[in-house]
Amino acid sequence: MKDQKYKNTILDLSLMLNELQKPIQVLDAVKWQDGVEDFIIKNKFKEIPKISYEARPLKYDPVKKLQEFKDLRLKISRELGPSDPLGMILMRNCMQYEDVIRMLMVRGKNEFYNYSKKLYGSANEIMGDGKTKLSDLAHTMSHILNELDTNRFGENYERNLSSEQVVGELKIRLGSYFKDEKIKIKLSDGIISDASAGSDYIKIKSEMKFSKKDLDIFEVHEGWVHLGTTLNGDNQPYAKWLAKGPPCSTVTQEGLAVIMELFNFALFPRRAIRLNDRLLACQMAEDGADLLQVIEFFRGKGQEEHQAIKNAGRIFRGAPLTGGSPFTKDIAYLKGFVMIYNFMRVASKEGRTDLIPFLFAGKVTLEDLPVLKAYHDEGVITLPKYLPPQIKDLNGLAIWMAFSNFLNTMKLEDIMQESKNTEATNPFRKAA
Repeated sequence: MKDQKYKNTILDLSLMLNELQKPIQVLDAVKWQDGVEDFIIKNKFKEIPKISYEARPLKYDPVKKLQEFKDLRLKISRELGPSDPLGMILMRNCMQYEDVIRMLMVRGKNEFYNYSKKLYGSANEIMGDGKTKLSDLAHTMSHILNELDTNRFGENYERNLSSEQVVGELKIRLGSYFKDEKIKIKLSDGIISDASAGSDYIKIKSEMKFSKKDLDIFEVHEGWVHLGTTLNGDNQPYAKWLAKGPPCSTVTQEGLAVIMELFNFALFPRRAIRLNDRLLACQMAEDGADLLQVIEFFRGKGQEEHQAIKNAGRIFRGAPLTGGSPFTKDIAYLKGFVMIYNFMRVASKEGRTDLIPFLFAGKVTLEDLPVLKAYHDEGVITLPKYLPPQIKDLNGLAIWMAFSNFLNTMKLEDIMQESKNTEATNPFRKAA
């Protein structure tokens, strides 16, 4: 067991890191000025607007802030040693924030993409099997999801809930889930997405209509995952840094949120299509498509003008609008989903399901989990206070992953061919 001096050092360094990163707000720093959407529509989607970030100066001196993070890294190394596992996580997070600052210092320039790719990844990167591109997933899923969306698998969830009704219902649901916390659910007209989670609150976009499925997703995605991991990190007695998310935790956060939508059966085809289209659009932009071409991609998906501009704008925030150098954060949803699902499969196969709850310990990466578990055994890290039912009792999930591991060894092409060979009993044959 680690002594109290070590624990107190972790606490002190965590609080320093949390305070140092406080003014760094990535999405706020890359917001566009008002009037961009109207300009694009007025010019009939034929002229790229000019975006200026001069009106959104950073809320800190970036050069000074870079030095402060460097000084903190040196302090961590000095007090914990250069090879202390928790110290290495703290130093890595410092370097992540340093790269965020460097990225924001070059908003609107091609160099912005270099840092974005380093921090969040690329649609064209190779996944864990060493051969599959992330973009391969998007292209494969596009046809399947569009086919699924043409079928009705259950209730037709109409958007008949007002923003106020969603706020009221989430207060009830999450008030019961986070029994010991004073959380706030509130309306906002200043967010791009339909919902957004903060340190102790969730914002719902005002003057909107939502379906019951949307409500279920907000509960799981923004509530159980984003708000839950923040509160779990904040409830850590020493490792308070876990309440704050550097970019390297974004993939884990968004992937975990999507996978919990799936495990809670809240995910549905139209929602999955939206996430998949973000990945496709990001690949388009990386391959050279400009803002107007990506807008047309979304309009071709049936989105109305303002929504298409907003979705394309997510990929060009902070980036040049001429293509080739986008903001790649939106790949995190499906990249994270694949990484976490495969992690859970491996954890099940290797008998390490004890690592899975630590996904909710705070803003973590997959590489952090063995370290967090080891330091839990040392009395430094506590188990997450708030866990979804599927994670609190892992029996069902363990069986799901066990079957997934076996079924993955069977080639679907062989199964379909065998079905063709036994036409009389083929459930996919067309009726005469």
